[in-house]
Amino acid sequence: MPLITVSLRQGTTPQFRRLVSEALHKSMVDVLKIPQDDQFHVFHEVADDNLVIQPVVFGLRRTPRTLFIQLSFNRRGAEQKAELFRAIVANLRLYADVPEEDVMLVAFETARENWWAAGRVVDPATGYDERMTDVPDVPDLPDRPGAPGVPGVPEDRGR
Repeated sequence: MPLITVSLRQGTTPQFRRLVSEALHKSMVDVLKIPQDDQFHVFHEVADDNLVIQPVVFGLRRTPRTLFIQLSFNRRGAEQKAELFRAIVANLRLYADVPEEDVMLVAFETARENWWAAGRVVDPATGYDERMTDVPDVPDLPDRPGAPGVPGVPEDRGR
């Protein structure tokens, strides 16, 4: 149940936002193998004076059409996230004519148990939606300091 939030300047059309949504969703389905109906996108149109960005960032000119995209999903490996970022950039150009210079992406990963929605059934063996046929093989990471498995912390600490 990934959640995508897109922040952009006020004044875009519903058609543009729909095309951006389609590009993002195709990327998520193709790369993360989420179910086709697992689409949750929230668009925040922001007034010009509430969206501050330098005209040149990392040596590249940015336009007023810059999109700030936040992706929230379960933990994934670095290679899969890099593949997802590439797919998003390519699909945004293809579907909505957004140049890569105007795409800013950040992924927020959460533990699988932090997601809930009525009707969603989680496979206890994988921790993912039971409809997913290709779940990533990424072990859960400890979420708190001193948890077993944290490098440099003795396994029997606190027991």
